[in-house]
Amino acid sequence: MDKWNNVEILLVEDNLSDAELTVRALRSIGAAQKILRLADGVEALDFVFRKGRFADRDRALPKLILLDLKMPRIGGIEFLQRLRQDSATMNIIVAMLTSHTIDRRVFDQQELNVRDYLQKPATAESLIDLVKRAGL
Repeated sequence: MDKWNNVEILLVEDNLSDAELTVRALRSIGAAQKILRLADGVEALDFVFRKGRFADRDRALPKLILLDLKMPRIGGIEFLQRLRQDSATMNIIVAMLTSHTIDRRVFDQQELNVRDYLQKPATAESLIDLVKRAGL
């Protein structure tokens, strides 16, 4: 389906209010044209690995994933573990979004290659920096 093709930023966030604030910040910097918001890790894995309702989307992978740490069904850490196990997806830039304090050592010890950790709601300034580093 066309609306799932050319997604450059995948926002995985179960809280609608937090998702809207993030999308609004991305729009303010002109980076929201190719964003897709999904509500949990199961949907996001299906999107990335082209399964279920996303089986027919093109093969292009998102350049940046903004990932909520705590979500229903599959949380951020399990999503990242699965993402990093596949050679095709292991280098996608991922930024964790959380309303809690993060101990980065948890991610570093598991070699999950998290690029950034953003406190929710993410500010336009923090997203500008992240989007630039992702080459978007």
